[in-house]
Amino acid sequence: MTLLIRVSKQVQRKFFQNPFSSESSALRKGPESREILAVVHGHVEVRHNFISEEEENVLFKEDDVKTEKCVLRVRAVAFPKDSPLLGPVHVLDLDKDGYIKPHIDSVKVCERINPASSLLSDIVMRLVPKNKSTDWVDLLLSRRSLYILRDDARFKFTHEILKDEESFFSGQNVPRHRRISVICPNLPV
Repeated sequence: MTLLIRVSKQVQRKFFQNPFSSESSALRKGPESREILAVVHGHVEVRHNFISEEEENVLFKEDDVKTEKCVLRVRAVAFPKDSPLLGPVHVLDLDKDGYIKPHIDSVKVCERINPASSLLSDIVMRLVPKNKSTDWVDLLLSRRSLYILRDDARFKFTHEILKDEESFFSGQNVPRHRRISVICPNLPV
């Protein structure tokens, strides 16, 4: 599992090695950035190629049995055994020109763990500390990846899906297409 992540500060543009991966990724360096990484580390997980192309295709054919197997696999990875789970999954269908504004999910909808798959397109998700909007963490969510936001990453950061014209990671444009996300929330306790 590799986590592609970038921490940014508006005025500073130095880079250092990604502490979460043996592969290098661009991270912008600064005292606040180190604090952000400390908070995010252990609270954000990205599993690239979690969903196979075949599974991705099955999700769009509305094959209930195979779709349920995929959802059960996501839940098994994301939640502790015997966690109370919300029965229905949420599906977000985002047009190529669409984006998701910065927000923190309500605990009424999902408690401390929020797993979701990212289908049909690579995208950049930005996490911004709710008390310091000049710093942020960018996550590259590749097509068919599973991402999990836990605890502090859920409640101390807003998250957003960047507009196509803002969709850059490590200085490279990440072209966007239609994107579907299947979200498997757990029940609030």
